[in-house]
Amino acid sequence: MRTAAGMTGEYAAGLLGVDRGKISNIESGTRAISPERLRTLACNCDCDDEAYVDALVEMAHPAERGWWEKYRGSLPTGLLDIAELEHHAVRLRSVHLIHMPGLLQSSNHAQAVFKAGLPPLPDHEIALRLAHRLERQRVLDRDNPTEYIGILHEAALRMQFGGRKVARAQLEHLLAMSERANVSLRVIPFDAGSFPGAGQTVIYMEGPVPRLDTVQIDSAHGPEFLHQEAQLSKYRAQLDWMEQRALATEESRVFIQDIASQL
Repeated sequence: MRTAAGMTGEYAAGLLGVDRGKISNIESGTRAISPERLRTLACNCDCDDEAYVDALVEMAHPAERGWWEKYRGSLPTGLLDIAELEHHAVRLRSVHLIHMPGLLQSSNHAQAVFKAGLPPLPDHEIALRLAHRLERQRVLDRDNPTEYIGILHEAALRMQFGGRKVARAQLEHLLAMSERANVSLRVIPFDAGSFPGAGQTVIYMEGPVPRLDTVQIDSAHGPEFLHQEAQLSKYRAQLDWMEQRALATEESRVFIQDIASQL
């Protein structure tokens, strides 16, 4: 908002009555900004998007520490960021080509995934990641559960992390979760052919307003987060393309059941 208005950090600091260093810390997310100062900044940046400003103000209000904070210092910050974004998202859309969605993984499946890491993780690190992943899943069954739309490629359904028994139980878990009103699963079979994108796991997290949307993509060195409108638009188009070519939800359930029965 500040850079779009052509306002320097020094000017913003003088406007808000703080030093230049605090502006940098606010913008990097390491310091809070009061709702009053936020509205002052928005007004002087000529930002007339009231819904966007209101959403930012809501974020600026003091709140209880999130459950993920207890893992700070024990797990990579990227994993904590994923949990926080999922917690605040109003809707989640994802596409998984090899791995199962983290929010829909059984305990045994998740443990098998973590054991496949390179370099190998020690047992206590695996236990921490497993506990964190299972707590993330509460967004789907809390009092006001988040809407989740997951697109799964057939390749992900046929991967056997942990062996045949664990894989079959994971597919049965998917089917049980797909029965929930807030969860929609769609399958893209092999015979659907080619698809757009680089083959990464993509999670599109919708914020209270579109300007607060975030895309998270997986990489070998950890999660990456994208916020620019051009990037968001590209991934929205990718998800839309895949939803249009995926099987319907009921057909997808039958498809998953067929694969499970083969294990």
